[in-house]
Amino acid sequence: MNGPSPVLSIENLSIGLPALSDRQYAIRDLSLTIEAGETLCVVGESGSGKSMTAMAAIGLLPPAVSVLSGSIRLGGSDLLSLDEEKWCEVRGRDIGMVFQEPMTSLNPVMRVADQIAETFRAHRILSPADRARRVVELLAEVNLPYPELIARAYPHELSGGQRQRVMIAMALALEPKLLIADEPTTALDVTTQAQVLKLIDNLRRKKGTAVLFITHDFGVVAEIADRVAVLQNGELVEQGPADVVLNNPQHPYTTRLLAAVPSLTPPPPKELRNEPIVLTVEGLRKSYGGRGLFRKSREVRAADAVSFDIRRGETLGLVGESGSGKSTVGRCVLRLIEPDGGRIEIGSLPFGSLPQHDLRPHRRRIQIVFQDPFASLNPRRKVGYIIAEGPITQGVAPDRAFEEARILLEKVGLPAQAAERYPHEFSGGQRQRIGIARALAMKPDVLVADEAVSALDVSVQAEILKLLIGLQAELGLSILFITHDLRVAAQICDRVAVMQKGRIVEMAETAHLFADPRDAYTRQLLAAVPGRTRLIDGVQNR
Repeated sequence: MNGPSPVLSIENLSIGLPALSDRQYAIRDLSLTIEAGETLCVVGESGSGKSMTAMAAIGLLPPAVSVLSGSIRLGGSDLLSLDEEKWCEVRGRDIGMVFQEPMTSLNPVMRVADQIAETFRAHRILSPADRARRVVELLAEVNLPYPELIARAYPHELSGGQRQRVMIAMALALEPKLLIADEPTTALDVTTQAQVLKLIDNLRRKKGTAVLFITHDFGVVAEIADRVAVLQNGELVEQGPADVVLNNPQHPYTTRLLAAVPSLTPPPPKELRNEPIVLTVEGLRKSYGGRGLFRKSREVRAADAVSFDIRRGETLGLVGESGSGKSTVGRCVLRLIEPDGGRIEIGSLPFGSLPQHDLRPHRRRIQIVFQDPFASLNPRRKVGYIIAEGPITQGVAPDRAFEEARILLEKVGLPAQAAERYPHEFSGGQRQRIGIARALAMKPDVLVADEAVSALDVSVQAEILKLLIGLQAELGLSILFITHDLRVAAQICDRVAVMQKGRIVEMAETAHLFADPRDAYTRQLLAAVPGRTRLIDGVQNR
């Protein structure tokens, strides 16, 4: 006697890419199933085809991409045979979707309540009064505080984690059979990430929803998956129960992805006691005022008497949740925003007290690598010009600046010929290498890396961290490394400063802080690292 049919069944699915693509198939001969109440994690690097699988399952493939063969069935329905009108009935009611970046998925000029209620209106369900009541219930179900107030808020008034919960509430409004979550926690800090993962896991257990979870992070897989499917270049290379794949991977690609997950065990410390102090920050203060969601006005102390120093060749990690003030500190140190008070010195230079018109010749001494390399690189300029532009503005002859740009490209692992190409012609990891080369072109004493690897695949992330460590050893760079990922901090930072609500609550050598955290907030951050027990303690320390 046969059991119940799977909620989602993908059989021999092949999806073709446009002519002149780097390969013929986005997906080739893929077969997957998901049962009710089960979470299947589809894992792979960027370009592996995992998001294309999700888009095919909800009927949102790009126009230039087409299904060549195979089937996708939801229960007994053939999804590939649906026209757009039928798809509109299926989306929301039978399949819910949570996208990676909620700010681009939510309408910025509509209140939260109206956006969730739109799901009911589109399917002609409930009266206006019932919709309003159900919206508040949904916001409460996803553990949002003050759901009545959140319902009246606009997306920009919410934090990243709150916006992601709104997306989950919207996706689950009609209690769909299948929830597709496409990298929903990639940009979130560890505690918010842990809360969102727990929320999705609790909802699927309570309601029996099947979950297709797309991710590149095996830490997340260890936290939430029942089964795992690993994709490489559009082909399924391994699948099985999560414990089996995590503890006994059969394919070299799976092994490589697992090996790229940063460990919470730091490498041996460097000897830096005799090195000179390059950056000194003392009593740094920065406050913001304005309208708040829950009261008419408020003052937020983003940096409250923050003090630290960094020696030559040292990396200081600044960690904490979103809103802890770590990026504000980084931007104040760079003088991209003006601090309200405190002392900032680079060597003996009083960098924090110089007037803006006197800063220009000294800005080369401290440079930044941004989180999103694509947004920070001019899409209309060739890479060589992007790297050479800074030195040219500082008076370096153009011919020399362009020659040094080509040398820097090779130093960061790219060919010198890359100088003649545009940013869109590179992958995310390659663009981050270009961002690093641009910063190094100014020959800085201090490099500020603001979430410089948070948006990258774990394997690419590992390459960028290795690159930064090598460049630091070669050039004697001092690095202020801002991150919400404690696993990344463990691998690159000599010391870690933990920030909460604008203050440094604990600072120590990385190994000491991770082994014996003194502050309750630090312990909370460490406990929230995804997959800590099942993966990091189980696989990486084998």
